[in-house]
Formats: sequence, structure tokens, C-alpha cells
Amino acid sequence: MKVVVAGTFGPLHDGHRALIERALAEGDEGVVVGVTIDEFANATRDRSVPSHSERVQAVQEAIETLDEWDREVEIRPVEDDYGFADDDPALDALVVSPETDEEVAEINRRREERGMEPLETLVVPYEYAEDGERISSTRIVNGEIDEHGNLME
Repeated sequence: MKVVVAGTFGPLHDGHRALIERALAEGDEGVVVGVTIDEFANATRDRSVPSHSERVQAVQEAIETLDEWDREVEIRPVEDDYGFADDDPALDALVVSPETDEEVAEINRRREERGMEPLETLVVPYEYAEDGERISSTRIVNGEIDEHGNLME
């Protein structure tokens, strides 16, 4: 199965690593990682986001650490809400976090309009910080936690 996972990944944290690891585990026919371009990432956030090149580098490093299957991995830019997931017929599945149900439904609607099969949805549970709250890039940027969910003193 060819699997896609996409996001801003900035800053990268253990929740992102869980998504990437699931894509690698399932992607026996390849993995495509979409990383939002700077303009899109900054337009959808109220906080600073590392540059696209920095985020791609962090994703590449995570892949090197997590890829025990030696998968073929391609990193692509994402320019809008649908990226390439709605128009690439080679993709079979999409790895997502629990909050993305509506987006997946719209991607699959758009795929079906184009005569393509819908993507299988692979939902990865949230990773939680030591305070029991969800790990997020916003919490990291705000200085609440580190990338592994440890509380900052």
C-alpha cells in the first residue's frame, strides 16, 4: 500500500513521529510525506513556524530514525488543504490524527469526483504530555512542553 501523511511538522514532536512511523509501517509500496509550504503554514497559524527547509530537514531526520523497514519515501510540498491527496491516483491510504475526519471525507469526495478510489484512513491516536494534555507544536512554541511532552520548568 502507498501511504501519505502530511502536515506542517513545525516544530516536530512525538505526535508527528507517531504519524510518520505509522505511515512507514503501513507503506510497503512507498510513503509520501507532505510538508506545508511556508505561505500556507503561516496563513493557517497564529504562531511562528520554522521555515519549510527546516521542517523538511526535521522530517528527514525523523524518517531516518524511525524507518526500520527501509521504505521508499518521497517528501512533497503541500500548498493547500488537500495537497496532492485528492488528485494522486497512486495513493492508497492517508495517515491522520483523530481530528481530521472531515478533511478526509472531503479529500475522498474530491477523489471520487475524479474517478479515483477513496483513500483508506489510518487514524493514529494522540500522544500526550506528562500533564495528560495532548502534545502540540503550539504548546512547544509557547514553552509549556518539549517535543517529547515533558513539562518545562
